[in-house]
Amino acid sequence: MKIPIFTDDPGWHGAQLKQAFMHRGHDAIFVSLQDCVINLTGEQPQIQIPGFDATPLAAFVRGVSGGTLQQVITRLNVLHMLTMQGVMVYNSVKAIERTVDKAMTSFLLSTNDVSTPPTWVCESRLHAEAILQSAAQHNQTLVMKPLFGSQGLGVRKLLASEAMPVPMQQYVDGVYYFQQLIETTDAPHDYRVFVITGKIVAAMKRIGSTWVNNVAAGGRCEAVYPDEAMSQLALQAAAAVDIDYCGVDIIQSNSGEYCVLEVNSIPAWKGLQSVTEQSIAQLLVDDFLRRI
Repeated sequence: MKIPIFTDDPGWHGAQLKQAFMHRGHDAIFVSLQDCVINLTGEQPQIQIPGFDATPLAAFVRGVSGGTLQQVITRLNVLHMLTMQGVMVYNSVKAIERTVDKAMTSFLLSTNDVSTPPTWVCESRLHAEAILQSAAQHNQTLVMKPLFGSQGLGVRKLLASEAMPVPMQQYVDGVYYFQQLIETTDAPHDYRVFVITGKIVAAMKRIGSTWVNNVAAGGRCEAVYPDEAMSQLALQAAAAVDIDYCGVDIIQSNSGEYCVLEVNSIPAWKGLQSVTEQSIAQLLVDDFLRRI
């Protein structure tokens, strides 16, 4: 069976998935969503996927590249249309939409009583300044993040004495997304818990070289075995966004409480694989094939 892996940059993760599919006797083909064609000229609507003469049974999503609003909507529409035609898309496009948008993720976590840092989202500079001023009065430090982004890009700690950033700068794109900074007891660190179909398969501690702990930003990885509280929180977070598999980022405050920072629907696992014996790519592929 041929399986499309939607990605613009296969890289290490794509190679791991392709090898895992080969181990199960299947051929994975890398395809860019922007190369697909929505063809509505025949008797039946058709999504033309390069390298495929017929609609595949299933597709693995490894990336949805950025672009203009119209380009991103078109790429997501390809996934929605394939789903409506009976193709099993993994992760589901709805789950990707819920988690690629940090504001929606935070909303769903809060709505489902999953512990997460206090968060504010607005476009108004006046409102943003009021939020920052109130945080300063309560001795809170805020972190400003791009609504759409990963690997720590564009994440910025806001000091009380600092002027409010201009929201049209790179990454932020006109929206203020603030989270309260959670202080840890020792060196800056957080945790990545990898969940597949309601089961924790691996976890690690990420120790930052700065206050940002992402592996892509220089964070160091250590294997951990999550305790009951961390495990339950990760599973609750995955359930809150209704997702097949994900990387849940968790931080522990200096008071000992855990909270969820983000839920990643297209998570990287290179750092986690370096401290885990089992193949995460194989676990993903096996779960994917079970669902077909």
